[in-house]
Amino acid sequence: MAKIGYLGPRGTFTKLAVDTAFNGENKHSFTTIPECIDAVNDGEIDVGVVPLENAIEGTVQITVDYLVHQVRLPVMAEIVVPIQQHLLVKPGFAGELSEVPEVYSHSHAIAQCHQFLHMHMPDAKMNFTSSTGKAAELVSSGENNMAAIGNRLAANEYGLDIFQENIHDYPNNHTRFVVLAKNKEIVNVKHEAEAEKTSLLITLPSDYAGALYQVLAAFAWRRMNLSKIESRPMKTGLGNYFFIIDVNQPYDEVLFPGVKAELEALGCNVTILGTFPVYQIDL
Repeated sequence: MAKIGYLGPRGTFTKLAVDTAFNGENKHSFTTIPECIDAVNDGEIDVGVVPLENAIEGTVQITVDYLVHQVRLPVMAEIVVPIQQHLLVKPGFAGELSEVPEVYSHSHAIAQCHQFLHMHMPDAKMNFTSSTGKAAELVSSGENNMAAIGNRLAANEYGLDIFQENIHDYPNNHTRFVVLAKNKEIVNVKHEAEAEKTSLLITLPSDYAGALYQVLAAFAWRRMNLSKIESRPMKTGLGNYFFIIDVNQPYDEVLFPGVKAELEALGCNVTILGTFPVYQIDL
């Protein structure tokens, strides 16, 4: 049975994604995303699941930067999970929202609930934690009037009550999680894939007018549909960027080699980060 690692502790959305997507109990939590990625690279675990992008807050930058600059692991699958944020309190709390002095959660979760917090809890102090699960853990052992933002799993894991359901600002809130592994055969998701996708890492030549336009044109005239293009700094100086491009189709031996050859002729560097199935999971 494969050892599966995830961003923990118990009660995180990553744990929820892992429980929903994989059978078995051989699951291990990690405090940070880099720790989970390193564990896959070092052979401590077989599969790592980490968040990549949220529909409201955008890319989880530490995931992208760590996979590009520190540890190059192939993406074996993508899991898309709906995100429902609830306000969690200790059992017995009977006060009003305005009486909660402190709210704990991950920075992304707090940002996803910005309007609710602004309108109903403007005086509460916001405390950032490493995960929503960690926030629930802290509140479970803290003062009676503290609150956390997290999911139903976190409430169950740490014995908290859901004081207010669905406090996220936008209903269509989803997070993409990537499944990392060195061996594709051990990745067994218990759902049917809805699509396949290929991710590429592209760096542009310096001082080349129109380079990005020509990169996109290489996909466009081949009628290859791009679902995402994002730039991130190369960390080699101002103005130096790499691009992550997601193509909504699996890698083949005709179109993708053609794109790669065309871009390399322009002076670009092209790396295939992975071609993988996409699983859309309804909770």
